[in-house]
Amino acid sequence: MALTLAEAAKLSNDMLLQGVVETIVKDSPILQQLPFVEIVGNGLTYNQENALPSIDFYDVGDTWAESTPTFTQKTANLKIMGGDADVDNFLKATRSNIQDLEAAVVELKAKALKDKFEDTFVYGNSATNAKQFDGLKKLIDTATASNQVIAAGASGATLTLAMLDQLIDAVKGGKPSILLMSRRSRRKINALVRAAGGMMETDRDSWGNFIQFWDGVPIGVSDWILDTHVVASSLETATTGGTCSTIYALQFGEGALCGLTAPGQVSIEPIGSLETKDASRTRIKWYVSLALFSAVKAAALIGVQD
Repeated sequence: MALTLAEAAKLSNDMLLQGVVETIVKDSPILQQLPFVEIVGNGLTYNQENALPSIDFYDVGDTWAESTPTFTQKTANLKIMGGDADVDNFLKATRSNIQDLEAAVVELKAKALKDKFEDTFVYGNSATNAKQFDGLKKLIDTATASNQVIAAGASGATLTLAMLDQLIDAVKGGKPSILLMSRRSRRKINALVRAAGGMMETDRDSWGNFIQFWDGVPIGVSDWILDTHVVASSLETATTGGTCSTIYALQFGEGALCGLTAPGQVSIEPIGSLETKDASRTRIKWYVSLALFSAVKAAALIGVQD
C-alpha cells in the first residue's frame, strides 16, 4: 500500500525525523498528497498501458479477430538525494541557550531537500543528468504531440477557463488529484473567475494552509514551475527564453502518478564528530524516484500566457 510522506512519519518513533518530515510536507502541495511505494532493490520496471485490445460484433460462423493490448515497458530507478549539515561544537555549546542550533540547521537542510525534490518533480531529466529521476515534463513529454499535451496556442495564448476544463477532461479514470501551476497562473485563474462574477471554492488542508479549487480539484502552487517556457508549433521547445507556463493535471495513486522510495523513506543519519574541524555532522538522505503507471493519469496544458 502506498503511503504519503506525512503518514509514513507517523510510524516513526524518531522525533527528529518526524520534525524533518513535517518541515518538508507542510509547505509542499505535492508531498502532502503524493503517495510513495516502498520498493526493494534500486529500481522498478513497470508496463505503461498504450492501447486497449479491440472488441467487435460477430455473426454466427464469423471468424473472430484476435487483438491484444499494447504496453511500453519503463524503468524508474531510485536516485540518491541528500546533503550534510555541520554544526560547530563551540557555537552549539555557547549559543544553544537561545536556539537549538542543530535543530535549526537540520530544519533548513530539510527545506532544501523539499525544494530540490519539487524542482526535480517538474523538470528532472535522467537523459541530461543521470543522477536525477525523470519529472513531469519528461514523463508526460510536453515536447511530443499526444492526447495528454494540450496547447493553449501554437506559440502560446492567454489562459481561459475552458482550457482548464479541457485539461481536467484529459485525465481519464476519475478527476485529477491536483492542478499544479505557477503563482502567475493561479492569479490569472482568480482574475478570470472574478471577471465572470464568480468566486473560487476555498478550504484549508490538514496543515491549515489556505487552498482553492477549480471544478472540485485542488489548486497546488509550485514556485518551481517557470513562466519562461518557449512554445512553438504547439510543443514546448525550451524552459527559458519565453513567456509561457505549464499547468499540470495529476491523478495520484499506485496505478497513476506515484513516488518510489526505499524502505524508511527520508532518513536522518548522525555522522558525529569530524576529524578536520570542531563540528558534528548530520546527514539527510532520501532514495527516491517517480513513476507514471498510466499515461492517461496525467496531462499538461502548455503555452499558458498571462
